Amino acid sequence: MSIYEVFMPALSSTMTEGKIVSWVKSPGDKVEKGETVVVVESDKADMDVESFYEGYVATILVQAGETASVGAAIALLAETEAEIETAIQQANSGSSPAQQEATATTSGKIAETTTVATPAASQNGSSSRTNGRLVASPRARKLAKELKVDLSGISGSGPYGRIVAEDVETAAGKSSKQPATVTPVASPQPAPTITPVAPTPTKVAPAPAPTPATAAVPGQIVPLTTLQNAVARNMVASLSVPVIHIGYTITTDALDKLYKQIKSKGVTMTALLAKAVAVTLQKHPLLNASYSEQGIVYHSNINVAVAVAMDDGGLITPVLQNADNMDIYSLSRDWKSLVERARAKKLQPEEYNSGTFTVTNLGMFGVDRFDAILPPGQGSILAIGASRPQVVATADGLFGVKQQMQVNMTSDHRIIYGAPAAAFLQDLAKLIETNAQSLTM
Repeated sequence: MSIYEVFMPALSSTMTEGKIVSWVKSPGDKVEKGETVVVVESDKADMDVESFYEGYVATILVQAGETASVGAAIALLAETEAEIETAIQQANSGSSPAQQEATATTSGKIAETTTVATPAASQNGSSSRTNGRLVASPRARKLAKELKVDLSGISGSGPYGRIVAEDVETAAGKSSKQPATVTPVASPQPAPTITPVAPTPTKVAPAPAPTPATAAVPGQIVPLTTLQNAVARNMVASLSVPVIHIGYTITTDALDKLYKQIKSKGVTMTALLAKAVAVTLQKHPLLNASYSEQGIVYHSNINVAVAVAMDDGGLITPVLQNADNMDIYSLSRDWKSLVERARAKKLQPEEYNSGTFTVTNLGMFGVDRFDAILPPGQGSILAIGASRPQVVATADGLFGVKQQMQVNMTSDHRIIYGAPAAAFLQDLAKLIETNAQSLTM
């Protein structure tokens, strides 16, 4: 008989807290191993979270729409229906996790805790100590005492490095399947001080998050969304990087002509620009590199991230992976899929955090030029303005009208200096102006 804690999982390396989007299961529902229990909003995506164990949802501790820190308990899962009431009493006792562990150790009623599986990150193999405190399940502590095993010398294999009973048995030289030699005697359960509340039979739909259009009330403070908080953290981190800004004017007549020819086949201007950048990066690997304390990291793939504005006011950068090796039609199809899934918050972490170079385009809003902030972990970002008709001098000394756009690149000045950045922009302009047709090959 066991009661398990369901933890808030870490869905990305930068995630410190998550928001419950919705509970797929309600209190009292049967849960199979590997079945989705809850949908959690990480920094930039909604992820289905699966259970490691089968049992019954006893009680939900963090409701839909609420947030919890990574590693915090968000629900209790009972192994049997008979234990649901006990789990509810535990939740209503209001004791802290540490107090619950102490009570469970003396009572022998609470089994080792567990968490839910996530598709984004492993939760095992981390340290068995948290803030100097040894982290072990109540059953593991009790078994260690019975078998006279020192927990300090054991590396935990449970969630977040927690020491579980199997680790203790292994350390004692026993089979993980061999039962303990001492039968624990359960002490009487203290009577609950709070009357248990019957579990709600139906799921409560989360309240819709306010959007900038409806939440802009004078005098009101609207909390940042999870995505906006993630963007804010990244921008603050970027302030510590010394950067250099390089601008260039590119004539787009040839690119515009190509776009008109293949637009009907589903090709987007975003895909054309991303392809042009990726092809140019083949000649300039330094611009596709990033800084580390050990030196310059030259990435093996050219993954172009493109900034996309979200409906709730956030910002995300879906990644066109290996953009230099993909044909323009496949690239456009991939881009359409990425944008649709980004706005539905269905991207996998590697689809928005694997970029090696970023492109951001405000030209569709009529913006002439702007400087972009360098994303963490990348060497450069290219800001693209609107393409406008300009009167220019031709090669034969006459005046003519050409479509031109301003691009401005922000680069990490610790590894990328003015000359390499300028050479990249020069080659990008040459490709767009004189060899745009090659982008379809």
